[in-house]
Amino acid sequence: METVCIRADISRPTLSKIEAGDSSVSLCAILRVLNVLQLINDVALVAEKDELGRRLQDESLPLRVRAPKSKGSVSENCWNFTSGLISL
Repeated sequence: METVCIRADISRPTLSKIEAGDSSVSLCAILRVLNVLQLINDVALVAEKDELGRRLQDESLPLRVRAPKSKGSVSENCWNFTSGLISL
């Protein structure tokens, strides 16, 4: 255990908290330990199949609100402007 602490650059009490599942430990410390144990790639696998997490994330996204349509399209407005220049 001391070797893991040294390689992960964390204290022994922090490693004990990680082992106990204490939620007060920083994510950085947990990722360092996973990296030392060569389990860091498994983090991506957890996120890949998290259907509940994806639904919660989608619900928190803002809804798209479209601006009301203006009179005439953009291309018509541009055409009127350019035809006025040509007639000069």
